Amino acid sequence: MGRGARRCYESPMLDRQPTLADAHLHLRPLAPGDWPALFAVASDPAIWAQHPVPDRWQEPVFRRYFEEALASRGALIAIDRLTGAPIGASRYDHGRALPGEVEIGWTFLARDRWGGTWNHAMKRLMLTHAFAALDDSGAPAITQAIFLIGETNTRSRRAMAAIGGVLTDRVFTYTMSGVDVRHLVYAITREGFAAGPLGSRGKEAGPPAGRG
Repeated sequence: MGRGARRCYESPMLDRQPTLADAHLHLRPLAPGDWPALFAVASDPAIWAQHPVPDRWQEPVFRRYFEEALASRGALIAIDRLTGAPIGASRYDHGRALPGEVEIGWTFLARDRWGGTWNHAMKRLMLTHAFAALDDSGAPAITQAIFLIGETNTRSRRAMAAIGGVLTDRVFTYTMSGVDVRHLVYAITREGFAAGPLGSRGKEAGPPAGRG
């Protein structure tokens, strides 16, 4: 992929700011009033230690993330259904996606929600919603979701593999905090989701050994 290139292949059939929920999570559109509670979660430096923007825990830096998320019209805040407290955020986007794709990314979770369950719940909800979108002919509007992960972000790369993400040969490089960052592109197809660890057939087979 070219440096910094952003296409615009948005699927008009996909609602990028739905309200989604399961037993663990409630995902809803991010709103300006979410700033104080979400920044309280994001202000933990350890969340961003392996991220290409390791200073995102600082208020001015996270403010840029927050404002860009609002402007994207695809950002969702993640809320613990038991406590009602925000625990992170994620986003649907189309700027780097090819036709029939959607990008899922910009995800972070509070450290006490690391370990599999919460990320799995979030991605399962978002992928289920994306792959349910149909075009005017009744065919799937989205056949593949992509995820961009910083090449040196080993924790996120492990998490991506745990939900069934497949490393592709696509690479995207762009500047973050003044540094050129190489991102690898992982993908989950509609069929791969159904058969993988997050899909119905994957759940019937049980979680991978050693995964929480």
